[in-house]
Amino acid sequence: MLATVPPLAPTLIHAVREAAREAGAMAAAFFRPGADTAARVWMKAGSSPVTEADIAVDTFLKSHLSGLLPEAAWLSEETADDPARLRHSSVWIVDPIDGTRAFAGGHPDWSVSIALVHEGRPILGVVHAPVHDRLYEATSGGGAFCNGQPMGLLPATPPLRVAGPRPLVERFERRWGAADHLPKVPSLALRLVRVAEGSIDLGLVSANAADWDVAAADLILHETGAILSDFAGQPLAYNRPAPHHGEMLAAGAWLHPRAIEAMRA
Repeated sequence: MLATVPPLAPTLIHAVREAAREAGAMAAAFFRPGADTAARVWMKAGSSPVTEADIAVDTFLKSHLSGLLPEAAWLSEETADDPARLRHSSVWIVDPIDGTRAFAGGHPDWSVSIALVHEGRPILGVVHAPVHDRLYEATSGGGAFCNGQPMGLLPATPPLRVAGPRPLVERFERRWGAADHLPKVPSLALRLVRVAEGSIDLGLVSANAADWDVAAADLILHETGAILSDFAGQPLAYNRPAPHHGEMLAAGAWLHPRAIEAMRA
């Protein structure tokens, strides 16, 4: 049985949207187009970069969002995981800067990703791309919007525009045939919402993406009629003990089963 989605107050949705914009402005103050960031950079475990902008945005969003909905737990890339979140039906899942490596190197494709998850599925999602001045948002059953305009997915026409890691794209092409291989979008959240807006037809995702990379974009995709799933066609569940996932793909409803078949081959 599906969990009942609690009603979301318009004031909450507005407040999350504005928090995303403020967070984006905080990060943008450190961004240098085509050049290294003005922020201090260091390496985390696993040799992934983090900047002082990531930490500043994370601190701001944790304080602000927790104040908006105190009963919701917290899960973020830049905050030590607290297993107490598993006892909560609702949790904020946040990536303060999705695509930190791109952000640090002056590439414009980074974003702020915020999701509110209830009983394992997102019910509110915002992905803000400050450099592109695009804010994508969705609520469960309320549709998806970009900069306030409704989003609707149109059928793709050949050749399919595919974005993702080259090995996965080549795997798809071996079964499907030639596709238009777009440059990989460094921010995974942004790669997925571009499927929702129709500028990418198929988004492919390597294993080990985390809840904070995909939860907000998952809802935005869903509300446009697109689908994000694993390669078995199963939807993702969030706020589990291990918040990471296997290989995934995102596509419109007509393409999704065909892409699943191609990736299984």
